[in-house]
Amino acid sequence: MIKKFLFFSLVLSFGYTTSFAQTTKGASKLEDPDNLASQYFSQVMGVALDATSNVKLYKFIYEWIGTPYKYAGNTQKGIDCSAFTKAIYQKVFNTTIARNSRQIFSMVNPLAKTDLKEGDLVFFKIKSKNINHIGLYLGENKFAHASQTRGVVIDNLNDPYYSRYFYKGGQILDKAKKDLMEE
Repeated sequence: MIKKFLFFSLVLSFGYTTSFAQTTKGASKLEDPDNLASQYFSQVMGVALDATSNVKLYKFIYEWIGTPYKYAGNTQKGIDCSAFTKAIYQKVFNTTIARNSRQIFSMVNPLAKTDLKEGDLVFFKIKSKNINHIGLYLGENKFAHASQTRGVVIDNLNDPYYSRYFYKGGQILDKAKKDLMEE
């Protein structure tokens, strides 16, 4: 509730100040609601957003921040990492993906950390030989995921813990999308 109040207060204050900042050359970028949202999410989440950023993605993640971790959970009362990633892909990208991180990895074109783009997936082998954790890359080495100890959060891939266990990034293959739509 407080997050929503702060969001709308910020939007209103930006809208109010920009109405005085108009010039004869045209409307300011601040008047664009998507740009306002980008600025807000950029400040709150610590991720630099630009005009090409997916505001729907950041809004979705923002609404889930703080949701507790629950193994096999898939609601805002508790969610695990693969269900969180599946929900993002369903709601934001209108794409259905598998339910667990190993199955999802079989649907991607593997990428190196340096090749990741907003919306790509990040896979981890945490104290295991198998993939057992997944998140969604946001840019600038930040990713959103459901942490077992902290719930839904945004973390940095360069954090020593995540850097140590990072396996690969991935982009959903078009073939995998088509196969799921046919099922």
